[in-house]
Amino acid sequence: MRLAAATIAAGALLFAACSREQPPSAPAPEPAPVVEAEPELDPLSGLKMTGDWQTVRAACTACHSAKLITGQRGTAEQWLAMIRWMQKKQNLWQFDAITEGKIIAYLADNYPPSAAQRRMELPSELMPPNPYEP
Repeated sequence: MRLAAATIAAGALLFAACSREQPPSAPAPEPAPVVEAEPELDPLSGLKMTGDWQTVRAACTACHSAKLITGQRGTAEQWLAMIRWMQKKQNLWQFDAITEGKIIAYLADNYPPSAAQRRMELPSELMPPNPYEP
């Protein structure tokens, strides 16, 4: 009986020690955000060397500086609108569908809209008349 009482007492002490409220532990540190490294820049054009950058460099810098590309931002639709404007007003040649898709995807992925971008294009009905158009 004495052994049973001692076992019960030891179990009670162990239970009491385990059931005590533990002080809160420090919260686990939050994992560091994953930051993707920026792609290297082409030393000649300044274009980001990723994806189809060489197609963009060949097609776009045939007519103008790459700074006109790197200084712009836009969605795929905005980049397509810029290409269509250049084709209509600046005599840019037509691209085949695959090449045009690669160019637009590269531009939209690497030069997307940002908070510091220029304003959206005004609708034509809000534009003043152009005195040089017939």
